[in-house]
This record gives sequence, C-alpha cells and structure tokens, in this order.
Amino acid sequence: MIFGAAGALGLAMAVGAECRGQTASAATGNPQLAILDTDIGDDIDDAFALALVLRSPEIRLVGITTEFGDTELRARLVDRYLKAVGKADIPVAAGKATTANNVFTQRAYAEGEPDRKHADGVGFILNQIKAHPGEITLIAIGPLVNVGEAIRRDPETFRKLKRVVMMGGSVYRGYDNATSNNRPPDAEWNIARDPEGAKALLASGVPVYMMPLDSTQIHLENPARDELFGTGTPLTDQLTLLYHQWVARSDGHWTTPTLFDPVAATYAVRPELCPAKPLRLEVDDKGFTRPVSGEPNAQVCLKSDEKGFLEFLLGRIGAKGGEAGKSEPGK
Repeated sequence: MIFGAAGALGLAMAVGAECRGQTASAATGNPQLAILDTDIGDDIDDAFALALVLRSPEIRLVGITTEFGDTELRARLVDRYLKAVGKADIPVAAGKATTANNVFTQRAYAEGEPDRKHADGVGFILNQIKAHPGEITLIAIGPLVNVGEAIRRDPETFRKLKRVVMMGGSVYRGYDNATSNNRPPDAEWNIARDPEGAKALLASGVPVYMMPLDSTQIHLENPARDELFGTGTPLTDQLTLLYHQWVARSDGHWTTPTLFDPVAATYAVRPELCPAKPLRLEVDDKGFTRPVSGEPNAQVCLKSDEKGFLEFLLGRIGAKGGEAGKSEPGK
C-alpha cells in the first residue's frame, strides 16, 4: 500500500471529546500518563512506535513493559535504545515470558546491552495503576499476555486504568499480500498469540481503543525512509540499526516496514488521524475478532488518515533538536 488519501473523516462524539481533551491537556502542560507494553525485537514497527512515544510531549511515559517470548532479552533491547537516546531514567520491566517460535530479528542489538534482572512487568503495570488510579493509558502493541495476567492477578486494580489503546484485531480486512490489500479477515498476530487475554480485556470494563489490520497497514516507502534514516540523530540512528537487523534476519520479507504499532501510538495523542467507532467484538479461540450485535465493548478504527499519519510520524521522529516525551520514574 502506498500513501493513502487523507479524505474527510467524521469523528464520533466520544472520539471528538477525547480529541478536545488531548488538546486541553497539552495546552495546560499536563501530559497524559502512559505505559508502553511492547514485543519489540521481532518486527520493526515497535521500534518506530517507541520513537514516536518518546518524541510526543503529550505523553509522560511512566514505564515500558516487554511482552511475549524472551521478555528479558526484549527489555535489554529497550535498555540499550533508551540509553542511546538519553532516556535511561524511564523504568523498563520484563513481562511474563512465554514460548515463541518466531524470529527475534533484533537479537544482536539486544545482546549488545549488558544482562540484568528486570522488575516484573505485570506487577509494574498494577503498581503504576495503584499509584495513578484513573490516569494511566496503557498503549498495548504486542500480544495481550501481560494484560491477561494483570487481569487474572488483580481485576479490581486493572479496572482503574484510564484506557487501553491497542494494536490488534482484524475486523473486515486481513493481512495485505503482494497482490491484494483487501483480503478477508485474519487471526491477527497479537490477538492470536493470546486470545484469552483479548477476551479478558474486552470483558474488563476498561475503555478499549483498538487499531486493527483494517487501519494499520501503512507502509514506510522510500525516499521517505532513507531521508529519515539519514537525519543522523541518536533516535533515528537506533531505528536505522534495528531496521537493518530486521531486514537481514527476515527471510523472504519485504524491506518496506508496515507501521502497524505506530498507529496505536499516534491514536494516544492524535485520535483524529484514526477515528474510532463503537463495535462489539467477539474473540474466538483462534484469535479472530468478529463484529457481533450487542452493546459495544471497544472503540475501533476501521480507516485511518494514512497521509496525515505519515506526516505526523515523520515530523515527530525525524525532527532535529527538541526534547523527547517526558518521563516519570516508576513508583
């Protein structure tokens, strides 16, 4: 898919109110508190999402938790990334480890950081919610293992999240391939790795804002990609290193990144770029997310402003100078 047209997109009333709330928050200098929950290290889109969060002053990142597979190694990757961009004060916690048979393409980058034992990611999420009830946005861009475990451990505390903004699901559109970007729905990766976590989240009572395959298959084509990597800032240098490891270790993969996860990160600060509508979704045991009748359990973005999103993303992470998003040590 190439840059889509930025058509006129109407906003639902709830999303419009959220947009106004974000603007008011930024204007008063009170950024929203957020945790980024990520399976960084396999695909490359998590690295771009982290870059965007770090360069968004609308967000005060209270911590990063790693998700799925070897979560300690993923945490080492985040440690190195944050240290390189001068944000080593942001707490990093390792989530619940799981089995995984996919390729950790950015392993060499992660192994370049000294090993250390990280705090329990699920406990970190719950502790931050307790410290800031009703204030934390959880930006979930990996499988929902940590989310499901947090709900299992302490559902009452989990319900005190402000909201979950997530990348996941496939409502009417599946994964693009070389010949079509209008395939039937698929069992999307993040949901299919832990369908029970997704079911628990949708039943938790926490407001859920979902960015599924329908709205997140946006590609970072050249020459924009080369221009970004040529910026030469500490942040874009990390993206360049991670991108080339991803390409080198992804057999038969496109060399053009699909920016699934940055759409969710963007929604947290610029929801008008991916307007959401209320839907009721049902998750089956294979990880399909099917719309059904009944009371909505999520706000779902089915079409994003691709051109506006890319302009926003590249403007933020490609800018020279300026401060990254604010951070606050975990408590």
